[in-house]
Amino acid sequence: MVGKSGDGKIDPDESFSAKKSATKESDIIPKKVASKLISALKAYDPDFNEERIIKAVDIAIEYHGTQKRHSGDPYYHHPIAVAEILTECKLDEKTILTAILHDTVEDTDLTIEEINEKFGADIGALVDGVTKLTKIEFQSDNERQAENFRKFLLAISEDVRVLMVKLADRLHNMRTLHYINKDAKRHRIAHETMEIYAPLAERIGMQNIKDELQYIAFKELNPEGYKSVISRLEFLRKSGEEIVEQTVVDIEKILKDEGLEAEISGREKRPYSIWRKMQDKNITFEQLSDIIAFRILTDSKENCYRALGVIHSKYHMVPDNFKDFISTPKNNGYRSLHTVVIGPGRKPIEIQIRTRKMHEIAEMGVAAHWSYKQGVSSDAMEGKKFRWMRELLDILEHTSNPDEVLENTKLEMYHDQVFCFSPKGDLYVLPKGGTTVDFAFAVHSEVGSRCVGAKVNGRIAPLRTRLKNGDQVEILTSKSQNPSAAWEHFVVTGKARSEIKRFVRSQKYDEYRALGEEMIKRSIISEGEKYNAKMIEPLVEKFKKESIEDIFISIGDGTLSRQDVLKELFPEKFSERKKPSLLSRFRTKNKEGYENHEKISVPIMGLIPGMAVHFAGCCHPLPGEKITGIVNSGKGVTIHTVDCGELENFVDHPEGWIDVGWEGMASDDLFVGRIKTVVSHQKGALALITSTIAQAEGNINNLRITNRSTDFFEIIVDIEVRDIDHLASIINVLRSKKMINEVERYKEGHH
Repeated sequence: MVGKSGDGKIDPDESFSAKKSATKESDIIPKKVASKLISALKAYDPDFNEERIIKAVDIAIEYHGTQKRHSGDPYYHHPIAVAEILTECKLDEKTILTAILHDTVEDTDLTIEEINEKFGADIGALVDGVTKLTKIEFQSDNERQAENFRKFLLAISEDVRVLMVKLADRLHNMRTLHYINKDAKRHRIAHETMEIYAPLAERIGMQNIKDELQYIAFKELNPEGYKSVISRLEFLRKSGEEIVEQTVVDIEKILKDEGLEAEISGREKRPYSIWRKMQDKNITFEQLSDIIAFRILTDSKENCYRALGVIHSKYHMVPDNFKDFISTPKNNGYRSLHTVVIGPGRKPIEIQIRTRKMHEIAEMGVAAHWSYKQGVSSDAMEGKKFRWMRELLDILEHTSNPDEVLENTKLEMYHDQVFCFSPKGDLYVLPKGGTTVDFAFAVHSEVGSRCVGAKVNGRIAPLRTRLKNGDQVEILTSKSQNPSAAWEHFVVTGKARSEIKRFVRSQKYDEYRALGEEMIKRSIISEGEKYNAKMIEPLVEKFKKESIEDIFISIGDGTLSRQDVLKELFPEKFSERKKPSLLSRFRTKNKEGYENHEKISVPIMGLIPGMAVHFAGCCHPLPGEKITGIVNSGKGVTIHTVDCGELENFVDHPEGWIDVGWEGMASDDLFVGRIKTVVSHQKGALALITSTIAQAEGNINNLRITNRSTDFFEIIVDIEVRDIDHLASIINVLRSKKMINEVERYKEGHH
C-alpha cells in the first residue's frame, strides 16, 4: 500500500512498505501508547468509553504497521498526536475516534465498511469525510484547484467536525514540516496553509490553531520577516517585562477597588499578526500600540461593561479604537470588548474584556459547541456564524469559471469586519470596505439585483459608498433594475461579485454565440474553405461541450481559441505554421485588408448588435486611428490602438485578435482622449486649461495632478472628443499658451 504525499507525510516516490503487520512488536501496548490521550480525555469527560479509544489506537498501530514519517517516527504517532490536539479543545469522543482512524482508510487496507462494523456508521461517515478531504490537493493548475476547492467546501459543510480533524491534522503536519528536505515542497505546504487552512480555522473560531498555523507558515514563507519581528520581541521582553507585570497589578487593583473580581493577564501578539499589521498600516514595529494585549475575564456580561467603564475612567482612551463585539459578535461567534488606552508609562495598550464563557468560545470557536457535554448544537450549525459557509456553497453552485471560484471564495474567507444595520435593526456583517451594493446582496440576492440606490443614515448615498461600523442602510429597489457590470469594479464580497457575473454572463449568452460563430466562420473562409455549421459537430465531444452553441459561446468569450478549432478542422494546414510576430500583424496590412487574405474586418458596431465593446484605458483609441480588437474571456472585445504597448501581452494568443475598423460609428459619438500637460505654477493656470479645452469644444471627463514641484504641475486630463483630429486640434491650441510648457498625447507604457 502506498502512503499519501504532502503535509509532512511520505511521498509515493519515496518507496516504503506499508502493509498490515502480521504481528505487532511485543513491546508496543495500545494502552501505553494511548495513555497520554486517555489522561487528557479523563480530565474533561470521565464518562468516555476508554475501551473504544484503546481499540482505535490498537487498529491504528496494527494497520499503519511499518509506515514511517519523514521524521523517522512510526506513522501511528501522527493520528494519536492529532487526537491529542483535539482533546485540548475538549472535543467529543466521536471526533477523537475519527482523529485516531483518519488516515487508515487511505493509507492502509482498512475499509469504511470495517470501521462501520467496529465503531458504528457515524464514525465511518466522519472518517470517510476526512479521507475525501485528504485526497484533495491544492497545488495544481487553477481549473483543478478550483474543482478541488469546491469538493473541499462541500465536504466540510456536511459535518464541521470533519474540518476540525483536518485542521488538527494540518497543525501536526506543520509542526513536523522541518523534517521535509525539499524546499519547494515545504514552501508549497506553508503557502497552502496560509491561503486555505488558517482562514478556515479563523472562520470557525479555532483561534489557537489558526495562530500556530500562521506562525509556522510565516516562519517558512518569510524567514527574514520572521527573524526581524522575533528579535524585536525579544528586546521588548527584556525591557518591558516589569511593565507588563506592573500593568496587570494596576488593573487588578483598579477593578478590585470598584468591587469587581476579575482575572487579568497580559499576552504577546503572535509574530505574523504583528507583521501583517505593520504591512497593512505601513508603520514600524515601534509605532504599534498593541504588541502586548491585556485580557480581563469576568463572570457576567454586565460586569464586562462595568469593567470597561472603570478602565475608561482611570485611563485615557485612544479615540477610534473601541470595538464592541459583545453586542455585535463576529461571524464566527467571537464576543469581546476591545479598547486601547494610555496605560502605565504613558504607552498605549490594548485591553480585551470578556466573560469566561466568551473566552472559551474565543479560543475554541465552534469546537466549544461540540464539547463532550453539549453534543451537537443546533445553534452551532444553523446560527449566523455559518452564513459564510452557506454563501460559499451558493457561490460554488452558480460559478463555473475556475478563477472566479478561487477569487470569490477567498474573498469570503478573508476579511476584517464592518457591522451595519437595516432600518428594522437587523445586523449584517460585511468585509472592511463593503459597499451599499454588498449590503444589498447580503440582505438577499433579489434585493441586490434590483438595487437602484441607497440611503446611509437617512441620506441618499452613491452605490459605491464604503460603509462604516454602525451605519444604518436602506436599499432602494426597482423591478426594472438588473445588476450592472460596473458594480463588479467596486464590490468586495464574493457573493455580490458572483451574482453580478452570473447575470452579466447570462445576458451575453446570445451575443457571444453570434460573435463566436461569426469569428469561426470568417476564419474558415480566410483559410479558403467553405463554411457549414455542421462541420463543427464532431468537435463538440472533442472540446467536452454540450452542443455546437457552446463551442460558439466559448469562442466568443475567449475561453476557446479559434486557432485550436481550426487545427482540429484542418490539421494538415497547421502542422508547420509559425506564429506571426506582433509587428507583422500591422506591417502587411493595406487598404483592402491583409495581403493574400479575404478582408475579415469585424466592425465595432453593427456586425453583432449589442456585443460588449470596451475601449482600452491604456491607449484610449479614437476614430481616425488604426485599431485592433482583443477578445477577453467573459468581457467581450477590447479595442486598442495598433501601437499600444499592452498588445505585447497578447502576442502568444493570436486567436484572440480581431481586425476592426471605425465603420458604422455615428458622427455624434464622443470618445475619451487622454493628454499629459506640464503647466507653470501660477494663478489661473488650471482655469486656462479648462477654458481652452471648452472653447475647442472638448469636455473634461477627468483631471488629476500626478506630480508637482515649486514651479510646475504635471496634469493628466481625460477629454471627450469626436475623433483623433479633434484631440490634435485641442493639443495644438494648448501648446500655444504661455503658461503651458508641454502637452502630449498620453498612453500607458508610452510616457
